[in-house]
Amino acid sequence: MRLWNLRLAPLLLPIALAADPEPASPQKTTDADDLYAAGQQLFDAYAPPEVKKEYAFPSKAEWDAFAARLDQALESDSLEDLARFEPEARSALAALRALPGYEDYADWLQLRIDEIEVAKQAVVLEKAPTPTPSGTQARASSIPLYSLWLSRERARPVPGRAAELMPLLRAAFSAEGVPPELAWIAEAESSLNPSAVSPSGAKGLFQLMAGTAHDLGLSTFLPDDRTDPEKSAHASAHYLRTLYARFGSWPLALAGYNAGEGRVSRLLASKGAKDFAGIASSLRSETRMYVPKVCALVMVRTGLSLESPVSARSDPPPAG
Repeated sequence: MRLWNLRLAPLLLPIALAADPEPASPQKTTDADDLYAAGQQLFDAYAPPEVKKEYAFPSKAEWDAFAARLDQALESDSLEDLARFEPEARSALAALRALPGYEDYADWLQLRIDEIEVAKQAVVLEKAPTPTPSGTQARASSIPLYSLWLSRERARPVPGRAAELMPLLRAAFSAEGVPPELAWIAEAESSLNPSAVSPSGAKGLFQLMAGTAHDLGLSTFLPDDRTDPEKSAHASAHYLRTLYARFGSWPLALAGYNAGEGRVSRLLASKGAKDFAGIASSLRSETRMYVPKVCALVMVRTGLSLESPVSARSDPPPAG
């Protein structure tokens, strides 16, 4: 019998909270031991017999160890640390796909596996660098890892929800004074799944944390506005516009969106840097993957380069 949730335990934390029959409030806190007990109860109550036969719920120590490794892999500035997480992440994804009702978590984890795979490619290239092309074949982008993401995104099909959601999201971004092409950030964040959730508690198309959502005027309690496509799009676009006004660069604004504007500002100051490339190696791995991924995705879906200043158009072009 395999140890179930040695890899999935952190993903159950938001499920345990959602399953709490007592209505939550912004001030309510839940002890980690209570969360663990709730996760075990969920497994006992809802896991299918065939899953229980194959998997066992982990011990508290194993749970805590996995949670620490996951957090460390995403927060570390080492791409090698992130790449080493692949076996556990793939096992977790396989189990999530097998469990009914866990599709939203599987979508989130699939995006992380994409980042892990690119991290592995980057590590290989760093260890065996190729000669720099000369002449007219000079480097096409100043954003580290952009070329790896560009080839990857070119092969990725447009999500099925795009036809329904993108016109609405683009209109919201344009109304907030942000290039409508940037609405495709929702694909990078959630695979265009309005119900997507992460182990850290980020939710919705744009994966907003509860604190950020509150700051942007969204409710996170009955109903949770983060799962409302139009409301979350307006809030995310407003936040991106604020970040762009602060940093004067879309790659830096995206870094602030993912890692926090304070962290980006401090790194720019400490490094004496002016652009994303100047701080990329000091950012957490998740952000190092996120910025080139979004820039490449926007280029593939819309043809827009985010490396140059660009303003919102009053008449946004059709989605896609």
